[in-house]
Amino acid sequence: MPGGERAGTPAARPGRGSRLRLRVALLMAVMGPGLITGIVNNDATGIAGYSLAGAKFGYSLFWALIVSTLALGVVQELVARMGAVTGKGLADLVREQFGVRVALLAMFTLLLVNSATVVAEFAGVAAASEIFGLSRYVSVPLAAVLVFALVAYGSYRKVEVALLTISLVYITYFVTGFMADPAWPKVARGMVPGFELDLAYMTILIALIGTTITPWEMFYNQASVVDKGLGKRELRYIAVDSYAGAASMAAIAFFIMLTTAATLWTNDRPAGTVEEVAQALHPLAGDLAAELFAIGLLNAALMAMAVLPLTTAYAICEAFGWERSVNRGVREAPAFFGIVGGLLAFGAAAVLVPGLPLLVLIMIPNVAGGILLPVILVLALKLVNDRRVMGEHANSTRQNVIAVTTTAGIMVLTAVYFVTLLLTGLGLL
Repeated sequence: MPGGERAGTPAARPGRGSRLRLRVALLMAVMGPGLITGIVNNDATGIAGYSLAGAKFGYSLFWALIVSTLALGVVQELVARMGAVTGKGLADLVREQFGVRVALLAMFTLLLVNSATVVAEFAGVAAASEIFGLSRYVSVPLAAVLVFALVAYGSYRKVEVALLTISLVYITYFVTGFMADPAWPKVARGMVPGFELDLAYMTILIALIGTTITPWEMFYNQASVVDKGLGKRELRYIAVDSYAGAASMAAIAFFIMLTTAATLWTNDRPAGTVEEVAQALHPLAGDLAAELFAIGLLNAALMAMAVLPLTTAYAICEAFGWERSVNRGVREAPAFFGIVGGLLAFGAAAVLVPGLPLLVLIMIPNVAGGILLPVILVLALKLVNDRRVMGEHANSTRQNVIAVTTTAGIMVLTAVYFVTLLLTGLGLL
């Protein structure tokens, strides 16, 4: 043969190093949807939720973070796998398999939680900008315009790169977590499950779960996999991306809880405003404490403001068969970009109403999301176990055990929460 090379010789096959480089290249090409979904979970509502968990209950809720992170990884992989196998978004599958009425229920649930969360993200922008001395009447409209421009005039790849780049700001929380000099033995004890029949504890617990596993992330992750053109061949890498996203979320959340537990809780300083949470960092970073917190909060809010309206628009347009994609122009997908713009306008307008407590606005979606999450989880579980839809890629027994336990656990927690709320109202607790 030419060149003295024979077929079947080692020179004709890719070496072990070449195969490894190929796999790494494939993984890097696939990475994005799960990683972004996990990181964006630490949005303004997430930062507030994790901060209050540490500030009010110290190290005692770390176990809930571990459990919800495991569940998040399973849920993310589940919906991503559905997107890769079917080439369809979650809303599309819900409408096809369960009909229009069930699809409308799912869309109403998503719209309700996402609308409240978009308001919360703008509240995060307002709170962060006011720490810097910039009026919310300037920062909120500016943020809305910038985010819409990014979504409307950028491709999926540009949006993905922008989101992954600004997520590097989260490194500040790792630094402050170690600087806080936490009580590590108490951290270890906090990883052992415990429970308190107390309204404040139950509210924070459900909020923590509700900000870790959310309805929007299920729709967004699946839609992103479809929009990126990933398929069955990439399933192994999609799973890595999904669990990497959950792990990234958990790492950031862990250090946020660690910082506030080591500062606010040990000093018995209740946090009633975003500024008070920010000032918890003062012993660690001096006069730059509030600014560090504000940068992280602003970054988180902007990331989520780009993702949440997109999620809602993807889902609603799927449910009604309208054109949807960030790779389309505004004229090609008017309903899609109309929903994105409408949600941004609604969220910005709501936060500009004088006198609204920003921390309350930021926390409401966490509790609402935790309560409404089982509606979407049940539908997704039925779909991923339907072999007519998933074929050989339907859920395994292990995946079902974790997913069903998560869904049932949230339902039980919700029931206990309402019982606790009733007993507290009657003066029995």
